[in-house]
Amino acid sequence: MDSLNNNPTILVVDDEPELCQALSRLLQRSDYNVLTAGDGEEAIEVLRDNDIPVVLTDLMMPRMGGVELLKAAKVVSPATEVVIVTGHGTVETAVEAMKEGAYDFIEKPFTKAITLNTVRKAFEKHMLLAENIKLRKLLEEIQGGDDIIGKSEIMRRVIETAKQVSRSSATILLLGESGTGKEVFANSIHRWSDRAERTMVKVNCAAIPESLLEAELFGYEKGAFTGAVGRREGRFEAAHGGTIFLDEVGEMDNSVQVKLLRVLQEGVFERLGSNKPIEVDVRVLAATNSNLEQRVEDGTFREDLFYRLNVISLDIPPLRLRSGDTILMANFFLKLANEKNKKSVTGFTRAAIESLRNYSWPGNVRELENCIERAVVLCKGDTIDIDILPANVLSGRKRTEEITIQVGTSLRDAEMQLLQATLDSCDSDKELAAKILGIASRTIYRKLK
Repeated sequence: MDSLNNNPTILVVDDEPELCQALSRLLQRSDYNVLTAGDGEEAIEVLRDNDIPVVLTDLMMPRMGGVELLKAAKVVSPATEVVIVTGHGTVETAVEAMKEGAYDFIEKPFTKAITLNTVRKAFEKHMLLAENIKLRKLLEEIQGGDDIIGKSEIMRRVIETAKQVSRSSATILLLGESGTGKEVFANSIHRWSDRAERTMVKVNCAAIPESLLEAELFGYEKGAFTGAVGRREGRFEAAHGGTIFLDEVGEMDNSVQVKLLRVLQEGVFERLGSNKPIEVDVRVLAATNSNLEQRVEDGTFREDLFYRLNVISLDIPPLRLRSGDTILMANFFLKLANEKNKKSVTGFTRAAIESLRNYSWPGNVRELENCIERAVVLCKGDTIDIDILPANVLSGRKRTEEITIQVGTSLRDAEMQLLQATLDSCDSDKELAAKILGIASRTIYRKLK
């Protein structure tokens, strides 16, 4: 805002000098900075030269009336909120102006309380819109053309590691709870790799019956089994030269595990019904939300296959440990839901933001995406408020912040992990983080340096 003392600025527009002065004095006494204009055309020039959050304009003016000013203001300064001042006989016109995008209207003779309350709410809406625009810009900067969204320290470390290993040919095992975005990471690793121009084939091992999974992965010859009326290539052949992503890899039965192990060791397999070896050059990415080490101990997953898959592992953190990312992702899903449902919801109220930020999201990113799309579909205005958020988000489990520090970690590294996790939970608010940790804020600045 253009202001010498950082107080909010408002533009008062009226062709009657006495009324313009009266509104100016009222607003100035409430710590607003006030600019004035005698008609709509002059007001547009002021809007071009200044950052004006709110315009308070008379409805009936010569040359350019309040409705025309409203339409022009939305072109010159789309984030500016416009409040119409109207006489008793023009209330219907003021209501029509609200359909054109005016925030509200004040009927003459106006009272101090109504005027200040309406202006305050208009400023709050402007600030909310500005905050959502800022978040979307930050999202675009962080996303940088990639599908992975995250500015929290824990996510930055995982993304950095993923980029580092993407250009290798090593097998990567993606670990994490259901809905954390393991497939998104797999997509990005393929896109960052030297195989990006080649095919990426995806297989959900849990979605294919055990009796068919082997045939899907490795193909079959005519007559290999009942119904095999011709030769068919498998997914590994289709992925030759590229990448194959095996989601829910822990659901494979033993016979398929044996053939997968041979592919990883030798790059060779046979189709069902054939003894002819087929060589393939495929980079394998695998994902699971199961504890494969426990399955190895239980005897349901081969130990040698586990170590072949676990050359490099990436543990994707759950959303409850990424508090700084929740609202960024909510804005991203808001954009997607708007496009999908042909809506134009602009953002979230502060109460909705707090509810989204405080919920623990046991279903992780997938649950958040579904929540936002539901809210967009139900939203009747231009912002999502708590009344259309699911009941479990409002009254369900609260976020529990925790970090895991391995035995043997140096005190310095453990301290930095705790500091970064606290900063993430506070959306990088160093003053708040200092209060939580019981240290001076300057200590945080010094340690970060």
